[in-house]
Amino acid sequence: MPDLTATAATSSPAAAGDGPRGSDFARLSRQITKAGLLERRPGHYIVRSSLVVIAFVGGWAAFLAVGDSWYQLAVAVLLAVVFAQIGLLAHDLAHRQVFRSRRPSEIAGMLAGNLAIGMSYGWWMDKHTRHHANPNHEDHDPDVSPDFLLWSREQAAESSGLARFIGRRQAFLFFPLLTLEGFNLHVSSVRALTRPVIKHRGVEAALLATHAVLYLGALFTVLSPGKAVAFLLLHQAVFGVYLGCTFAPNHKGMPTLRGEEKLDFLRRQVLTSRNVRGGKVLDVVLGGLNYQIEHHLFPSMPMPNLRRAQPIVRAYCEELGVAYLESGLVDSYAQALRHLHEVGAPLRARVGASG
Repeated sequence: MPDLTATAATSSPAAAGDGPRGSDFARLSRQITKAGLLERRPGHYIVRSSLVVIAFVGGWAAFLAVGDSWYQLAVAVLLAVVFAQIGLLAHDLAHRQVFRSRRPSEIAGMLAGNLAIGMSYGWWMDKHTRHHANPNHEDHDPDVSPDFLLWSREQAAESSGLARFIGRRQAFLFFPLLTLEGFNLHVSSVRALTRPVIKHRGVEAALLATHAVLYLGALFTVLSPGKAVAFLLLHQAVFGVYLGCTFAPNHKGMPTLRGEEKLDFLRRQVLTSRNVRGGKVLDVVLGGLNYQIEHHLFPSMPMPNLRRAQPIVRAYCEELGVAYLESGLVDSYAQALRHLHEVGAPLRARVGASG
C-alpha cells in the first residue's frame, strides 16, 4: 500500500502545501470560485427532484395497481432504484448543494431521508461529515471502521470475532453483504436516535415511525404475508446493493491513514479518493459521486458542476505532482476487491498454518 505521507512529501516543492500565495487548496479554490462552479443550480434540482418524486409516486401507484401478485417483485426492484436515488438526493441536501441555508436543507433532508426511505438524516449527516473530515483514516472515518470488513493489514492483525471470520473471505462476501446494507441503514438510524448528539430527535423519530407504518402497512395490506416478506427482502436487498455500489468505488481499495494526520487538506482528500470514468448516464446512476475527488475538495459544489470542475482539478493536481486516480467502473470494483482479498491474506495464512 502506498505511503501517503511519503507521497505528499515528494509531490510538490512545498510539501506542506503552504506558499507565499496561500495553501495549495486555497489557490485551487480561487480558480473554482472564479469559474462560478460553487454557484447554486436551482433549475437542475427542480427538475431532478420532480423526476424523483414522480418516480416515487409512480412506483407506489404501480404497486397498488399490480395488487397481490408475484409481479410485485419487479416493482420491488423499481422502487429500490427510486429509494437509492432519493438517498443520493438527500446526500446533496446534506452538503447544502441544493439550498444555501441549513433549515430548508434539514427539512427537505428529513422528508427525503426519514419519511421517504426510512433513513435518519441526522445520523447519516453526522457520520458522513466525519468521513469527509478524515477520509480513509482508520481512527476517525466511520466508513473504514472494522465492524465487519477489514480495510488494512493492521486492522486484520487487531481483529477478532466476526470481523476476523469474515475478513478471511471478505472479497467474496463483499457483494452478498451489501444486500444487508439497506437493513443496516434502518437499524443504525433507529439506534442513533437514542444519542443526544442528533438534533431534532423527536421529529426524526416521528418521521421514521410514519415511514415504517406506511411502508409495512402497504406491504401487508395489499400482499399476502409470503409475498409481502418476499417484496420486503428483495426491495431492501437491491436498495442496499445499489447504495453500496454507489459508494464503494470512491475510497475502497485506496490507501488508509492511521495515527497522527500529516497531510494537508488537498492531499488528504485527493490521495484517498478515486474517480470513476463515464458519461452523463453514469453521472445520474452514481449521483455525481463518480467525481469523488472534486466532491471531497468542494462538498457544497452542486452535482452538475462536478463534471466541469474535473479538468481544472486534474490539471492542478498534475501541476503539483499529486497523484489523481481515475478508473473505469468495473476496474474500480476490481481494485476494491483485490485490496480486500490482500488484507485478508494473513488471516487465511494463519488458518492454513494452524490446520
